[in-house]
Amino acid sequence: MWPINRIYKTPEFDAGRGTLWHWGVKTHMMGVVNATDDSFSGDGVAGQVDEAVALAKKFQADGVDIIDVGGASSRPGASPTPITIEKSRVIPIVEAISSEVDLPISVDTTWAEVAEAALDAGATVVNDISGLLADPELSSLVADRNVGVVLMHNQRGREHRDVIGDINAGFAATLSVCAANNVDLSKVILDPGFGFGWSVEQNLEILRRLTELTALELPLLIGTSRKSSIGTVLGAGVEDRLFGTAATVSQAICAGTDVIRVHDSSQMRDVVRMTDAIVRRDTSAS
Repeated sequence: MWPINRIYKTPEFDAGRGTLWHWGVKTHMMGVVNATDDSFSGDGVAGQVDEAVALAKKFQADGVDIIDVGGASSRPGASPTPITIEKSRVIPIVEAISSEVDLPISVDTTWAEVAEAALDAGATVVNDISGLLADPELSSLVADRNVGVVLMHNQRGREHRDVIGDINAGFAATLSVCAANNVDLSKVILDPGFGFGWSVEQNLEILRRLTELTALELPLLIGTSRKSSIGTVLGAGVEDRLFGTAATVSQAICAGTDVIRVHDSSQMRDVVRMTDAIVRRDTSAS
C-alpha cells in the first residue's frame, strides 16, 4: 500500500491559475508538450502552435493537471539549444496555450531568461532539469516571482557511487541553492532524474528504491514515459512502450510519487486512477 510514513513539509502546492494541489490525496499528471524538432519520443511540435494547443486541449480533456512546455531537447547526445531559439519555440506556444486552456503551465528550461519570458507569457511553474545548478540567476527568479519549481537531479557527467546516495547528494546541492536564495520549500517538487545519466539497471533501481527519497518530506515527480530503458527491457521502439510505461507509473505511485510526467494522457490517466484507487483507497481520484 501507499507508504504509511509519507510525510510532507507542507500539505499543498500552488500550481498557479487558482489551482492548489493537496499532497497525498491523488497522483497528479504533467502532460508533455515538446516544442522541439528533435524530441526522442517523436512528438516535437516546434513552430506548430495550433498542434501544441490541440494537444494541450486533449490533455485537459483527459484530466491532466499541468502542461509542461519545453523548447530544448534533453535527449542523450542532443546539441545545446541557443537561448534565443529556445525562447522562439516556447513563448508563442505558452501564450497560445494559456489563452485556450485553463490548466497551469510549466516551462521546462534551465535558463532564467527563458523562464522569465515564459512566466510573463502565462506559465506558472518552472521545471529545471539542472536542479538550479546551471544558471545562477534562475533560483533568484523563482524566489522573486514566488512560483512553483520542479528540481531534477541530473546524473550526467557525475561519478557513480550509490544510486540513491547520488540522487540525495544532488538534491542536497539543489536545496542549498534554494536556501541561499530564499526559495520557498512549499513551492518545490523534486525529480530523481530517471534516464538522465543512468544505466538501464540503475534506472530500474531508482524505481525499486523510490520510497527512500520520501524521507526528504518533499513531493516527488518522475518522468519515465517512453524512455529508452523501457525500450531496452522490452526490446521495443518508442511507439511500443505504452504498457512498459504503465508499469513504471504504477510502481512509482505505489512508492509514494506525487506527480507523473506523461505523453499518453488518456491511457496513463486510467493507470493513475486505478493505482490511486488501490494504494490510496480513494475511488474518487481523477
